[in-house]
This record gives sequence, structure tokens and C-alpha cells, in this order.
Amino acid sequence: QLPAVASKKFLITIGDRSVGGLTVRDQMVGPWQLPVADCAVTAAGYAGQAGEAMAMGERTPVAVQHPAAAARLAVAESLTNVLAGGVQRLSDVRLSCNWMAAAGDEEQSRALLEGVEAVGRELCPALGIAIPVGKDSLSMQSRWQDAQGQDREIVSPMSLIVSAFAPVPDVAAQRTPELQAGSDTVLLALRCDGQRRLGASALEQVFGGDYGATADVDKTQALKALLELLIQARAQALAWHDIGDGGLIVSLLEMSFCSRIGLDIDAGNQPVAELFAEEIGVVLQLAESDAQALLGRSQELGLDARIVARPRADERICINADLYSAQRAELEALWSRTSLSMQALRDTPEAAAAEAQLIQEDHRLEADLRFDYPAPIVGGARPRVAILREQGVNGQVEMAWMFHQAGFEAVDVHMHDILSGRRGLGEFIGLAACGGFSYGDVLGAGRGWAATILHNPLAQAEFSAFFARPETFTLGVCNGCQMLAQLRDMIPGASHWPDFEPNAHGRFEARLNMVQIPESPSILLRDMVGSRLPVVLAHGEGRAQFRDAAQRAQAEPYVSMRYVNREGAPTEQFPLNPNGSPAGITGLCSEDGRATIMMPHPERLTRAESFSWHPPEWAGKASPWLQMFLSARRWVD
Repeated sequence: QLPAVASKKFLITIGDRSVGGLTVRDQMVGPWQLPVADCAVTAAGYAGQAGEAMAMGERTPVAVQHPAAAARLAVAESLTNVLAGGVQRLSDVRLSCNWMAAAGDEEQSRALLEGVEAVGRELCPALGIAIPVGKDSLSMQSRWQDAQGQDREIVSPMSLIVSAFAPVPDVAAQRTPELQAGSDTVLLALRCDGQRRLGASALEQVFGGDYGATADVDKTQALKALLELLIQARAQALAWHDIGDGGLIVSLLEMSFCSRIGLDIDAGNQPVAELFAEEIGVVLQLAESDAQALLGRSQELGLDARIVARPRADERICINADLYSAQRAELEALWSRTSLSMQALRDTPEAAAAEAQLIQEDHRLEADLRFDYPAPIVGGARPRVAILREQGVNGQVEMAWMFHQAGFEAVDVHMHDILSGRRGLGEFIGLAACGGFSYGDVLGAGRGWAATILHNPLAQAEFSAFFARPETFTLGVCNGCQMLAQLRDMIPGASHWPDFEPNAHGRFEARLNMVQIPESPSILLRDMVGSRLPVVLAHGEGRAQFRDAAQRAQAEPYVSMRYVNREGAPTEQFPLNPNGSPAGITGLCSEDGRATIMMPHPERLTRAESFSWHPPEWAGKASPWLQMFLSARRWVD
């Protein structure tokens, strides 16, 4: 439950991680979506497999006792993390170092010097890694007089936060902590040497006392050999997780939590040191034969490698057979308690309790596609679609790419173009209102954007004429959905559309949730009816609010997307339904199906790897959500 060790989910779910459509690996791992990823991976563009991996490392508590060791550990941790992203060569990695210290304090100035020399003069040159950029915060101290007039001072220890960056040729080559089922695999821990030091560890911080020397990188060449071996072994690794705060036991437990697979752990003859030491290392899940080969190679290099666990058929965690055992859900609840406590204070106790309940339930993400897997359209005529944006909108590029893949010519249209008369909508067959934060949402999500249309005669005429043309279609996503809902009186057959109000618990939510496509006239979703699949969402005002029961009943035949539970039933359970919309409603269409609005962001899932979890058979393919855009193209024909 120490914050450095415990779940950080309360921080992750309020941050938009999918905007741009180039995110390939975010913090969330596995079908149960736990924040245990070692690194981030982004695609370099919408086409091709190349991208970038990013990761961080820090060991600030060690600096109280050993500043140079803390700096070396921070660098090494950033490297064992970033290599999981598919880095091909150690020399490809670049570091950014953020130094924090209390300049002017003699002891801390000396600690800063030790840290800088340790990594800048010694470790990084020996590894062949450059530090081209960094920053410093050298005022980490405060002085004041207390109520009795006594001078007081507080000084923060020297800290180094390292960010590692590297190009990767294939964003699909990443590895995560998610374990793969199978009794013929083992978990192998790879470390530089056999030392198991506990000083300044999470164990010492929680229980107090003096646990002796801290972890360190004692032999640079051993670390380099370890890193090079990890690059070679990644192709055989089924799962990958670094050993960091909390030690080996935390790495193993997080791997168990995100995959809901139990473990038989071999902690050796000194289980406390083996499990809680925070020496640099990585845990790999490998086939038994690959593990034996890697053990032999590690021995040749003088590295410390041993098989530390084997998967179980159930969800039980057992250490040294009968030394300790517990259920996965019991330990995950403890690991989540700190995050849930903060969530209860920030959001509502009810929202935190609902999140906690999922630890006991099987709410995994799944996919059930009732259509042939889509492929992009190449060549042929390209009807023009207006990709509409306003000040604060940020989702136009990925929207354009999805329409481009579906055979459209996507044209960037800013509201200023329409308001000024420089461009009209008569030249377009389609209109897509994109997501973001129009006018910073200070006027209400989407309402300020709608007002610029409703109160401008030229814009009102352009949009009214477009909506009235029977050969056109309209899509509104997130902020665009909220905006179009305010224009419902201008859109034929859209009077049943609701307003979209703040989420029930009052907070922005960014998640990967399950939706189902019910039968409706929507020309975009009609080829996907009956399908269930994950979709990203990122909104603070997505709760469908109907005027009255009559409007709600009128809307029912035109509901085109719902949040559902694992059984496929519409749900209002948080966070499976992140905003509290009735009956899970998160998408609707007009009576003729030409206009569709939705709060989630299918356009951000530009490829299969854009999902933080996807079924293995999707790997290397286009996004299944491409079907929505292909359906629009087929309708136009």
C-alpha cells in the first residue's frame, strides 16, 4: 500500500491517453486494464510500424543514504523499462535527466555532484548512451520561523528522474507484464549479480529500522551485458516486467493481477531478501526450453538468473509451497486500497466502491465481431468529407485518417472558414464533428461550439442546408456529439437526442470500455449490429440526459451504441459505464440514420495495436472500428 508500490489507477483514468490516435502502449495492461506497463509506445505515423518507446526511472529514497547509487539506479531502471518497448540497440536510447536538489546546502550540493559524476562521467559513457537534454530544480528547500520564533528548515534529498527515449522499428514488438496461460512456461528473473540489499527499500520505508546497504549498480559491464541479453531475449519473452519499487514480489504480483493467473513462487533460502530487494533486473515469462537456454547464456556472462515462479491453473499465489499463500483478489485489493482511498476523496465514495467491486468480478474486455474483419480501401474515387473543428478541438487528424482509409477525401474545415464565408458545406457529402475541448468547455461541453452556429445566420444557413440534403451523412464524436445534440432541432429526425451532462461522479474519465452495437438505422453502424468490442473514451460530460420519459421512449429505436457488461447486457455500473447514462446509452442516430452521434472515440483506434488490449488474432491488422467508416463509404455509393 506504499504509494510508490501501490496501484496508481486513480491518476491514470483522469488523463486523456488516446488523443491523436498514435498511442500504442499506455499504462493499462491486459483485459482487466491495470496500470502496470513498463513503458509507453507511440507510433511515428498512421501508416507503417515504426514508432518510439519512452520510460522513466527514479530511486529517490536511496539518495538519502547513497546519492551516486540512486542516480545509477534511476538510469538503469529507465533502461530495463524502455527495452520492453522493442528497442533494437542500446545505443539508440537517449536520456533526459531531471535533477532536483537543495542548492546552497553543503551536504546536498555534494550529493548532487556525486550523482552527476556517477551517471554523466561514468555510467552513461560506459554504456554508450547520451544525455542530450535535461533540466534542474535546485531550490528544493524551505526556511521559515515557527510560532515560537525558532528558525526552521526542510530540505528535500537530491533526486534524479530519468526519462529514456528510443526509436522502435515495430510498435507491435513490445512486451507487457501480462502473463500468458500455459503450464509449460516459467518466470525467469535476470539480474546483474546475486546481491540482495534492502537499504532504503520499500520494505524498510514501511517497517522502519536500518536494513543496511542500498541496492546499486556495482559493475557497469554487468549491467551492459544484462541489457544486451534482454534485447536478444525479447523475441522469446511472452511477458516482461522490471524489478523496481517493492522488489521481485511486487513484479510477480503485478504480473498475476493484470492476467489473473496464479503463481507458485520459489523465493529460495532467504525469501525476504530475495523477494524485497530492489536490485536492477527483469522478470521474463518464457517457454521452459527458452528459459533453460537463457539460463545457460546468463551463466556464461556472469549474470544472476534463476527461475522464480511457475503459473498456476487457479488464481492463488503461493510462496515456497507452504510458507505463504493468498488469493489473487485478496492481494490485489490491498494493492488497490491506496488508489481507491484517494479516488473516494476526489470523486465519490460510491465510485470508488464500484471500482473496488470489479476486483472480485470477471469484467474482462472481450470482442465478438459480427462482421468480416475490415481492410482499408486503396484507389478509386474519393468522396469529400469535411473534418470539422473549432478552437480547442484536438481529434481532427485521426478522424481524417480513418475516413481516408475508408476511401474518402478528408478535408480540414475550421469553423472560422464557415463563419467568415470562405468555405461552405455544399461541396461535401459527409461531415464529421471531432472531439476535444471546444472553448475549453468553459461554456459547457459542446455548447459554446453550437452557439457559434445557432447565433450566426451564415453558419446556421450552411448547416441547415447540409443536414437537409438527403445524400449527406453526419458524425459527431465526443465534443462533436455534444455540439450536434444542441443542434438537434436543425437535424431532420433528431428531436429525441438528449443533452450530455457532467458524468455522474463529476470527474473526467479516460478508459477502454466495452460497447455493443444494437440494431438501429445508423448508416455508419448498421453493418456492425450485434457486435461487442472495446472502444476508448475520454470525456467529463457524457451522461445522456433526456428531457422526460417521453423523449427517452422516443429515442429507444435510435440508440446505436451502449456500454455493456461482460454478459452483453446494458449497464449503468461504474466504471463499465463511466458517466451514468441510462441503460448504457452512449450513441444515437437520427430517424433516417444519416446522422450519428457518440461519446466514445472509435476514430482514435487507428490500428489493432491502438487498443491497450486486443485479442491476439487482431495483431498487425487495421482497427475493427474501420468498419464504421467503410459502412459510410458503402452508403455513399
